[in-house]
Amino acid sequence: MQLVVARIGRAHGIKGEVTVEVRTDEPELRLAPGAVLATDPPSAGPLTIASGRVHSGWLLLRFEGVGDRTAAEALRNTLLVAEIDPEERPEDPEEFYDHQLEDLEVVTRDGTVVGRIESIAHLPAQDLLVVRREDGGELLIPFVGEIVPEVDLEAQRAVVDPPPGLLDEAGAEEARPGGESQA
Repeated sequence: MQLVVARIGRAHGIKGEVTVEVRTDEPELRLAPGAVLATDPPSAGPLTIASGRVHSGWLLLRFEGVGDRTAAEALRNTLLVAEIDPEERPEDPEEFYDHQLEDLEVVTRDGTVVGRIESIAHLPAQDLLVVRREDGGELLIPFVGEIVPEVDLEAQRAVVDPPPGLLDEAGAEEARPGGESQA
């Protein structure tokens, strides 16, 4: 199974380094020197990591065969993809790979079915579960412990404890006096 572990950003300096947007909770494992990664688009790779370092809060990587700024800039927006065993799980029991969460049934604490996880949106502030509702609509649920207190891979379900208004527009309208926003 393939797992996107990073997206290449802009070139840094003149020796072929690039910034990367990390998309894995295990960068020390997935983005270590010597790691060989597939790419999307495939024509950019595979790429072998020659070195890595942190600079001003950014992870900088250098790849074998990429020795100057021009070659590094040509890799911009390329996704780095690692091959992993589908049965592999992160060391931290509170972490999950996207493929483990996709298609889980989403239920509230009282057992009401909300829908199924269609995908995970990775945003800068937090991850969101993209849930396909029973009625075909789409719902975005912040993937934080307060709202998603339980993920049971064995039972193939995620339990949500949503704040008022998260699950439906009617609840959001009822939460505001007169159904209008107050400025």
